[in-house]
Amino acid sequence: KEYADDIRDQLIKLPDAAKVVIGGAQEERVFIEYQDAVLKEYGLTSTRLQGIISSLNILSSGGQINMEDERIILEPSGNFGVLDDLKRTLIPVGEQGQLIYLEDITRTSKGYIDPSKQLITVNGKNALSLHVNLKEGANIINLGLEVDRVVAEWQSTLPIGLSLERLSSMDHYIEFKISDFIVNLGQAIGIVLAVMLVFLGLRTGSIIASLIPIVTIMTLMLMGMINMGLNQVTLAALIMALGMMVDNAIVVAETIMVKIEGGTSAKDAAIQACSELFTPLLISTLTTSAAFLAFYMAETTMGDIVGPVFVVISLALLSSWFIALTVITLFCFLFMKIPPKEERKESFIDRAINWLKGYYKRTILVSLNFKYIVLSAIVVIFFLAMFGFTLIPFVFFPDSDRNMITVDINLPEGTRIERTTEIVQSIERFFTDSVQVNEGREEGIINWSSYIGQGPESYDLGYQPDEANASYAHLLVNTSSAPYNNAVIEKVDTYCFDAFPDADIKVSALAGGGGGTPIEIKVSGEEPDILSQISESIKMRLSEEAGTKNVKDDWGPKSKKFIVNIDQARAQSAGITSQDIAISLRTVLDGFQTGEFREDDKSIPILMRSSSSQQQTIASLQTLNVFSQSNGKSVPLIQLAEVIPEWQYAKIRRLDLFRTINISSELREDGNASAIMGVITPWLDEQQQSWPAGYTYELGGDAKNTAENMGAVIKYLPLSGFIILLLLIIQFNSFRKMLIVISTIPLGVIGVVLGLLIFREEFGFMPFLGVISLFGIVINNAIVLIDRIEIEQRDFGRQIQDAIIVACLQRFRPILLATFTTVLGLVPLYLSGGEMWEGMAVSIIVGLLFGTVITLIFIPSFFSILFKVRYKDYTFDDSQLKD
Repeated sequence: KEYADDIRDQLIKLPDAAKVVIGGAQEERVFIEYQDAVLKEYGLTSTRLQGIISSLNILSSGGQINMEDERIILEPSGNFGVLDDLKRTLIPVGEQGQLIYLEDITRTSKGYIDPSKQLITVNGKNALSLHVNLKEGANIINLGLEVDRVVAEWQSTLPIGLSLERLSSMDHYIEFKISDFIVNLGQAIGIVLAVMLVFLGLRTGSIIASLIPIVTIMTLMLMGMINMGLNQVTLAALIMALGMMVDNAIVVAETIMVKIEGGTSAKDAAIQACSELFTPLLISTLTTSAAFLAFYMAETTMGDIVGPVFVVISLALLSSWFIALTVITLFCFLFMKIPPKEERKESFIDRAINWLKGYYKRTILVSLNFKYIVLSAIVVIFFLAMFGFTLIPFVFFPDSDRNMITVDINLPEGTRIERTTEIVQSIERFFTDSVQVNEGREEGIINWSSYIGQGPESYDLGYQPDEANASYAHLLVNTSSAPYNNAVIEKVDTYCFDAFPDADIKVSALAGGGGGTPIEIKVSGEEPDILSQISESIKMRLSEEAGTKNVKDDWGPKSKKFIVNIDQARAQSAGITSQDIAISLRTVLDGFQTGEFREDDKSIPILMRSSSSQQQTIASLQTLNVFSQSNGKSVPLIQLAEVIPEWQYAKIRRLDLFRTINISSELREDGNASAIMGVITPWLDEQQQSWPAGYTYELGGDAKNTAENMGAVIKYLPLSGFIILLLLIIQFNSFRKMLIVISTIPLGVIGVVLGLLIFREEFGFMPFLGVISLFGIVINNAIVLIDRIEIEQRDFGRQIQDAIIVACLQRFRPILLATFTTVLGLVPLYLSGGEMWEGMAVSIIVGLLFGTVITLIFIPSFFSILFKVRYKDYTFDDSQLKD
């Protein structure tokens, strides 16, 4: 403890450390043990002895005295400096005021409280833990480096037999994840650059690709100005923004290229392109950004986690818009060279795109001639996708991918800490024998730490400790690698289930997104007995589901207590009061405080207790002598009271002032909380009809997290929708055109459902983020396409039939390139972003591929329906593409 105090003092001085908490330290006490019979011989009682010791041990100031110009503190002596001072305290006894030493009538010693409140072991050895908290806004990686330096210093100075090591290293995990994401970001940038160069050629591709480093640096600079740091969320947002940010540059460069090909000078082409695209590109940028606004405004934990996505993407897209209309336009004017068509040689990519464009042209013509059939088919496909959505398993948030698992042990209320320690030691032996990494076992557990009686301070967002209790223990286990977590969990869980049938032992990976139990049902009412009956029926029903395990409630089984039923008539006849009985019992079993002992810089409570054994049986308790504090008479307890055993609820919890019992269940490896609750909820509704009036239930766990977090986002989606509608009205000043753009939003869902089914990904909060971001991208494509139809009509005077087709063919290449860059840029995030980002990446990748294809067909078809454009007997003149 002395070394731990010194290490804590050094750690708290670190610039990034907020506080440092020591865990597992045993509380010291000074024990004064006495025998009532001995005190009686000297005419003393325990109460009188307590008063004498308290009056002699002075820890307070004696006031202050004025002396001329000074005011000086008076400090009376009398406090105990060393243990011998306490032992040699003079106690007045007898009627003559004789004095004897305290050590003559009591036994005084210094020790630790028994039983302990918390015990900590590391790999089976006794330990103390130091929990270092990060200051708000500080860099956890810097803090980790500082802690490593302190640990290295102390490892070289600690005496033999003491060691200092890391148990949980959040900074190492974050550093690894950020390094991974920086690699992903570099890969995504490389992929997008390659796409630009391949599809647009070296010169044009280089011009557009130059936007990426400029916008990335500008975005990072703006993030620094608003104190937004780099983490895996902001880095993932940059990766998501990569494909979107080049859209503006592609559209600008493509427009300038087309104008130059049409005979316009480079300078005029650049000026005209800027004037044409200034507003539509700004509107499309703002609409894409607005789609993420709901996540930023959600007042939940998940809103705090993913809210920065809105900020980063908004900064990146606005930077892209600004750079595209300034720097990229300038580069196009300076460096873009368009040779005459007769001198131009088509590359393989040009031929491929022209082939696709020709195929697309034929597809448009067929679609426009059968537009009602096409539109009906798209609607049918959409509803089929909605049906397919019901086949996708729902997981609110995947487990953490840290190489760490936890074991939580809960024994019946009232279990001694010694029994809890025995179970922990048995599990630790199993670790050593069957799971720990050694010469013959390459994968498994590296090390572990055990916290008995009270869990550690928070070390991860997915960790939620149970309340301190002698019957509770928490094991923090570091594994060799995250992919091996499930194998370790299965082995440990099987052992615990077979070895300790009376214990509630939860073996699991760290939860992601704030933690919690996957399935929770909270039943509220007035009578505990009725709540208990309802709870038992729900637990039995949950246990019948194949995917559940460790079904329990938070009240636990009933515990025993003893009622000391005092016969007041007998007690008064014997001259014993109820207070005498309470003091006698307390001094034997617990003791009572009678001041403090000051040692160096700490104060240690002084505890008076009877020297009788604290390990009592019912028989010894009944024969316990009760001493009168007034006259010293003693009477056996059995003559004054009856000791009656009773059962009681170990815990009675309340929620919003109502008695509430929380039934919870863990999941097996193949279990799905959403599917199970889909079966249990209708059953609960049916059962509630037979419950007494005033008894209700509500869902917790994943169901509550989903309702709270997704509900908080959905609550602000109307605001996002209103902003998007407002922007579209500003852009088009047309209700019908706005309706066309809005109608494209659901089309991305078709690809999302297909992608999640093909890649066997669950739907949850992060794929939901992907769906919302997909809406913004699809809207962007729709705006650019409809804006081009307006330009073809307004600037080139084309007929509406021709304008629709020419606009689709003119925007085909930019939309295709924007889709490829976004999709390919997200591939690294899918491959190595971890379970947290896989579902979101798949949602955007497949959703955008299908959404783009369907949008390119849907918009001209729906446009021709709303604006009553007829294509019967229509023939498109290819020469219009050369104008």
